[in-house]
Amino acid sequence: MAELPHFGHRLKTLRLERGMSQAQLAGDGMSTGYLSRLESGERRATDRAITYLATQLGVDADTLTQPAGGSLSEALAIAASTPSNADMSPGILRAVDEDEQTDPAARWQALWLLDSVTDAGLEPGRLQELVELADAIGVPELRVRARVRRARRLRGRGAMDDAQTLAAQALDIAVLESLSTFDRMAALLVLISVEAESGSVDAATRHVRELEKWLPEAAPTQAAEALWTAAMVSARQGDFAAAKARLEDALALVAGQDDLSLWQRLRAAAIAAALQMTPPELDDARRWLAEVEPAVRLTGTPLQRDELLSLQAYLAFQEGRTADARRMCDELLHNENLGLSYRDRVRLLALDSQLKILEGDAETGIATLQQLGQQATESKNLALATQLWQSLATTLAKVRQV
Repeated sequence: MAELPHFGHRLKTLRLERGMSQAQLAGDGMSTGYLSRLESGERRATDRAITYLATQLGVDADTLTQPAGGSLSEALAIAASTPSNADMSPGILRAVDEDEQTDPAARWQALWLLDSVTDAGLEPGRLQELVELADAIGVPELRVRARVRRARRLRGRGAMDDAQTLAAQALDIAVLESLSTFDRMAALLVLISVEAESGSVDAATRHVRELEKWLPEAAPTQAAEALWTAAMVSARQGDFAAAKARLEDALALVAGQDDLSLWQRLRAAAIAAALQMTPPELDDARRWLAEVEPAVRLTGTPLQRDELLSLQAYLAFQEGRTADARRMCDELLHNENLGLSYRDRVRLLALDSQLKILEGDAETGIATLQQLGQQATESKNLALATQLWQSLATTLAKVRQV
């Protein structure tokens, strides 16, 4: 008896290509109910059934039992041998669109690669498919990694409830299946970041303590991400000294030649954290900006360049260079291809509103900040909401001082 995950889909595809109904294909040799269960994957095909159906369809039995070696497999082979700086996404995307979905593992790999090589990642439906494919394949590591990836993307889009559910599922699977340190920490990292953003600081703190137990076993890049995440929790608690110390430790773990993307992301996160501290750590922000700016300008993606410009705008605002902040803010807001995450877009709109208040359009600026704060509260982005209300209060205080 053959257990072939692609068999039912391949069988149905061949039947429909020939314009046959289930009754016509079943003929006198089997019931239509049995054929329907074969096509849906509810039943496994016997060798006798495979031989009979192949004869009815006019194909070799291998056509039914072997995964199609079509464009998806070819695209993955090409991607594996493509230089790292080349764009392989168009070929993989085309192959995914044309794929007959006969090999779930190959399709999962293709979707994973697509999400990895694009700044914005896969569209929500494809990310959900990544999770469903992992569940169908049944490999615990894939189930965890798909959920972690989708949770990260959802967090970036502001969907905190769904992100937290997926992150918690990923952690449960990793613990239940006794998976590696890498997978346990990956699940913990995204769960902590969602908890901290949504205001569940006590839960985030408990999970940070659990995360720290795994640090001695972690690779330097993942340890750096863990320290970065722990620093974010310290900042939410108002312990800016601990946040700064953890950020410094994280930055020291990763050199640009080891992982340039992570090196840039860590410094961008450190700059943002320094600017959000009370009072802002402007010297640190300037120093880290000076380190990362040349690399981003030389090798950065459009998203990384947008993020850098937004950080420069925030620094200019904190330094009182409102004209420079306005120029950079307008450049970003007029960019039709702006790729910033939900949180970064909201912070940019908040900066625009603060500038409007200082420029004399207080009514518009105040109304927008209030609206953004309310939306962030309703979507459970409570850390972001707190920052927005603080931005409104500090800007109004500046106006009163003038």
